[in-house]
Amino acid sequence: MIAQDRFRWHDEARLFAGSQELPRAPAGDCDDFRVLPAAPANDALTGLAAAITDQAPFCLSDRPRRADEITCPPGAFLTLTGGASGLPKAVRRSQASWIASFGVNADRFALRSSDAVAVLGLLSHSLSLYAVLEALHLGLDAHVLADLSPRRQAAQIAKVGATILYATPTQLRLLARGAATPLPTLRLVLCGGGALDAATRAAVERLCPNAAVQVFYGAAETSFITLADASTPEGSVGRPYPGVDLRLLNAAGQPTADVGEIWVSSPYLFDGYASGDSTDTRWQDGFVTVGEMGELDKDGHLWIKGRRQRMVQIADQLVFPEAVEAVIAAHSSLPCAVLPRDDALRGQLLVAVVEGVENRAQAEGIIAACRAELGPLAAPRRVYFNPELPLLASGKIDLTALSHWLEGQL
Repeated sequence: MIAQDRFRWHDEARLFAGSQELPRAPAGDCDDFRVLPAAPANDALTGLAAAITDQAPFCLSDRPRRADEITCPPGAFLTLTGGASGLPKAVRRSQASWIASFGVNADRFALRSSDAVAVLGLLSHSLSLYAVLEALHLGLDAHVLADLSPRRQAAQIAKVGATILYATPTQLRLLARGAATPLPTLRLVLCGGGALDAATRAAVERLCPNAAVQVFYGAAETSFITLADASTPEGSVGRPYPGVDLRLLNAAGQPTADVGEIWVSSPYLFDGYASGDSTDTRWQDGFVTVGEMGELDKDGHLWIKGRRQRMVQIADQLVFPEAVEAVIAAHSSLPCAVLPRDDALRGQLLVAVVEGVENRAQAEGIIAACRAELGPLAAPRRVYFNPELPLLASGKIDLTALSHWLEGQL
């Protein structure tokens, strides 16, 4: 008998790796912790299906790991953080912490057994893993397309008539570039793992003309924090997700109406790290923070300022590189990253790296736009161009690798 607080493979759900349907895993009697490869998708899903059937704890990883490197108790599982600015951490959470949101999404998005969910990323990324587990648990078909090119992903979505798509902004941008024709069967696009810029949103709306676009804000440690829809002001990540209690605290740990550190309490929180650690992640009275800074408007919309660890002091001004990245993305419609560099006069300064070929006129336009929007101190002093920004498995820009690349350009 499957416990109510464990993942299940619903009788009506089917599971596909690309175009291949995977058979239902036979019942076993081994519930030991399993470390599973995240690729190829067929192997990952076969291992995941067996773990679910056996009610065993598990972890999907991009690199080989031994089970004795990390541990996980019964009723739990591990996911990996994105690692955009450091080494990925293994996040331990109860299976019940995700199951609690499956029903919320089923009600909010009217999920039904006739829906088919498409997933573009590797199962080592928590958004992709969540989408597959939610579909299987609720009785929806799940199509994992991680091993296909964006053009073939779009073709497979059209072929199977997928109605729900889970993806990161980067994955959506690549899908929109690669698709040969629109995807009218999609009725809902659920986006997480980063900010959805206006240009990518517009491309998604053209690609998926019948789909509502909903954007989740959260972290591997917190799961859902807020949800943004068509009524959300541009630039905001929306209002708290159902069941989430959100607080902003200042440096003294007191509630603030200004910019503060985001603290979250909900049924969806993680239990701790199985490997790695972060000084930004702290607990207090049932609330957790991962070091994100934000501000709430009078209508309860959350506006993200950036990570505390990425915050830079330039002369006497505190600057969030994420705010500069948002201005550049809006001006150029190109993927970008903003990084600090030491400066003898001001302590630090910012430089930007934009995906594309060298374009001096475009660089000057980016700097001018940032100066006009953010002021001269927050504007990047120089813009570099990289033909293809390095990405993590999560689809986020690999800031560590990009910083190493940048050292070779200076």
